[in-house]
Amino acid sequence: MLENSFGLIFFLKAPRHNESNIRSVYFRITIDGIPKEASTRRQWDTERWNKKTERATGTKEDAKSLNFFLDSLTAKIHEIKSEIMYTGKPITSQKIMDHVMGRITPRARVLEEFQKHNDEMKALIGNGYTEATLERFNITKNHVTAFIKFKYNTGDFEFADLNFEFIKDFEFYLRTVRKCANNTTLKYISNFKKIVIRAIDKEIIIKDPFKNFKGKKTKIVKKPISANELAELERREFSTDRLNTVRDIFVFQCYTGLAYIDAFQLRKADIKDGVDGNQWILSERQKTNSTARIPLLPKAIEILEKYKDHPVCIKRGTVLPVSSNQKMNEYLKEIAALCGFPFTLNTHMARRTFGSTVTLNNNVPINVVKEMLGHSSVKQTESYAITEQATIGREMTLLNKRLHPEKTEMSQEDLTALIRLENELELIKEKYKIPSS
Repeated sequence: MLENSFGLIFFLKAPRHNESNIRSVYFRITIDGIPKEASTRRQWDTERWNKKTERATGTKEDAKSLNFFLDSLTAKIHEIKSEIMYTGKPITSQKIMDHVMGRITPRARVLEEFQKHNDEMKALIGNGYTEATLERFNITKNHVTAFIKFKYNTGDFEFADLNFEFIKDFEFYLRTVRKCANNTTLKYISNFKKIVIRAIDKEIIIKDPFKNFKGKKTKIVKKPISANELAELERREFSTDRLNTVRDIFVFQCYTGLAYIDAFQLRKADIKDGVDGNQWILSERQKTNSTARIPLLPKAIEILEKYKDHPVCIKRGTVLPVSSNQKMNEYLKEIAALCGFPFTLNTHMARRTFGSTVTLNNNVPINVVKEMLGHSSVKQTESYAITEQATIGREMTLLNKRLHPEKTEMSQEDLTALIRLENELELIKEKYKIPSS
């Protein structure tokens, strides 16, 4: 935000009842006609002061030292003004003066502010935040704590000392010491950036240390399982009920598109008769609070019937005996190995399988898939549109037929009829003496 006017002057000011030539050096900041002044805590002789240049006169070392100090203070004031302007907040003479004089929030510390943020987030769980989100920020705070100890051998770090070097060193620490992958590193840095932006909004600091930080995520294609692999999974019987149950829950997710937490919390009340008279899942997604509207396919209904009297379902009031996400993924990894899959199964792969293999690859319009997945935009759903090789082959075969239509052989009956028509045409020409073309 631009101010209407800005002024900075240096002048000598004498204390009351002081007739000496030695005066205190003051500075005055004026913005939009509102002045604020303060002492530089330096003194100078009026005989060696130039009111026009607002600097000490002469070439002696004391004059050079004072002028250097005043030049540095000028640069600092302009830097503070620019940083406040960069945040988009109103610039006032009082605000700049507070920063110059160090009257901002007293020695606020990074980890203290991080903990305040996490405590507030914890209090809002169920009202805009989830346990999973809080856990990610707790992990990020632990990484920042370990980095400060590793790099600076201290228990916390003052926001006033936070700069671009801190951010780059933290990134390097995550990549090397913690051995985090690129996207994981950038996610932790993004979480930490939220704490820094919060500090800027609270005017704890005005300079954004992330201003020149650049990071690019690696695009990862998260593939679903194919139709053949899904069929193999459905047919396979395992030696333990534990694996069979986890397999059934995964298959249910494949035919409904429910995320792990939504499958975990699914209750009988969420299954209702739809407009077509069939059973639908009508529930709120925990992650986005959007409504998921999913008609139940026969395989999904079959699985629900199988577990309707399961002890875990009866105790929790849910329709599926879903274990913790950690256990589910652990058992799915075991299932993938037993099935000979060249990849690891996880709970989210089921949601992608529904979005791609089960729906989009069977010509369900993407806007319909968007509604069933509970996405807020088609762009979100597009990332699920990973076309199977079989679908590509089918579509290319259809394209080839359109480009090169096959020549069909004429049947004997059609050939006889054509000859008869040609003979009749010749007789008509002879009768009416029509010349042949």
